[in-house]
Amino acid sequence: MSQNSPSLYERLGGEDMIAALIPAFYVRVLADPELGPFFKHTALDKLHSMQREFFVMATGGPIEYSGRPLAHVHHGRGITRQHFARFTSHLVETLLDMGVTREEADEVIERINTTTNEIVGASY
Repeated sequence: MSQNSPSLYERLGGEDMIAALIPAFYVRVLADPELGPFFKHTALDKLHSMQREFFVMATGGPIEYSGRPLAHVHHGRGITRQHFARFTSHLVETLLDMGVTREEADEVIERINTTTNEIVGASY
């Protein structure tokens, strides 16, 4: 990618897109009978804030993620690769519904997938 190419963050629509994406995405996640229970005791405002930071950072935006390490936050929660796959499929559906191209949605998932082992607690 050349220096002048827009980042994925910019191509997706920047802060406005991420701000709209997070709540729309979590409507799907929380309604999922397999994923919703993971968030039963979660402060959704904090979750949205941390996810916003994470997505901005993961897509090349101007924010650094300030939350606790992903492996620490997700440790011992029983999250499997199947849960993670469901989570990312809801993300793809949400992105596509928001007008993101399949190519860009796939690029988002490629970046999110780099965190799989930290989230599911798999060793290398």
